[in-house]
Amino acid sequence: QVQLVESGGGSVMAGGSLRLSCAASGYTSSGYCMAWFRQAPGNEREGVARIDNDGTTRYSDSVKGRFTISQDNARSTLYLQMNSLKPEDTAMYYCAAAKLANCITFGPWFPIAYTTWGQGTRVTVSS
Repeated sequence: QVQLVESGGGSVMAGGSLRLSCAASGYTSSGYCMAWFRQAPGNEREGVARIDNDGTTRYSDSVKGRFTISQDNARSTLYLQMNSLKPEDTAMYYCAAAKLANCITFGPWFPIAYTTWGQGTRVTVSS
């Protein structure tokens, strides 16, 4: 059973940086793509970054150029480096895993494609 555990959230001033981590276990990394989503109060869950099993990365327009998604060599930990943070980046951040077939079938930002989610880590950016 795939398990995901996020960490690294916190409070930061606008313009600052944070790095989120997601420890993954119980899966064969080559059979999944991984993503970071976020959800602010009253908003729908929003995909911000995805990394495919071949290393291809994708970013939403709202974070492109500021956030970087990566994995360690063993692909057991997913990261999200967040730079130049803005107050509108304030949200609960979730990592998620989708089986390869769903990665291909769905676009990168459809939550329904992702079968496993972490518990979330909160990011607060103050102006």
